[in-house]
Amino acid sequence: MNKRNKSPWPTIKVMEQIYDEHLWGGTDFDFYSGEGSHDPKIVNPYLEAVSSFLESHNKSLVVCDLGCGDFNIGKQLLKYSKCYIGIDIVEKLIERNKTRYQEGHLQFDCMDIVKDELPKADCAILRQVLQHLSNKEIETLSKKLSIYKYLILTEHIPIGHFIPNSDMITGQGNRLKYKSGVDLLQAPFHLKIKSQQVLCTSKISEKEGQIVSILYEL
Repeated sequence: MNKRNKSPWPTIKVMEQIYDEHLWGGTDFDFYSGEGSHDPKIVNPYLEAVSSFLESHNKSLVVCDLGCGDFNIGKQLLKYSKCYIGIDIVEKLIERNKTRYQEGHLQFDCMDIVKDELPKADCAILRQVLQHLSNKEIETLSKKLSIYKYLILTEHIPIGHFIPNSDMITGQGNRLKYKSGVDLLQAPFHLKIKSQQVLCTSKISEKEGQIVSILYEL
């Protein structure tokens, strides 16, 4: 496992800068959570797989989206849940979401999922969040995930064999530049699960890797 310097900024400042400077793209007039939340080649297979899982539970699950971003994904999963909780660390983004999306079984909260107590729910969604965090932050968060029965985890990883969980500075891209990716089942995280199922895979290219979504029963 590679050791690198700690980020000079707390996570909240990193994420605010990403949105303020549109480092993930988008226009100057709104929040944009990147191609992973908007590219149909990535979004459509994900929505089909996750909505099918939620619907198989007769829309009875309380879902907690840990890193809901601009809510382009969540708004399309909302109807398959009993209650949907959207969480993000950027306060201005959460306030925007509260204004734009208003449903009786929808709520938004601004919190740091690494430091704060997580909301109770049946199923947690972590979609391309961990890949931006340091190993220390991932380890802290992973220890709190046991409160959920299900975890739907999406990560951008290399294609083929790779060394998992090389460390990095929070907010500095993802681990592909180190030819690595997050695997919660491997060291140093060792997430305890009952079962796992790959829900969908979106291959981008040999160089740019693939986006994989896995359903874990915890």
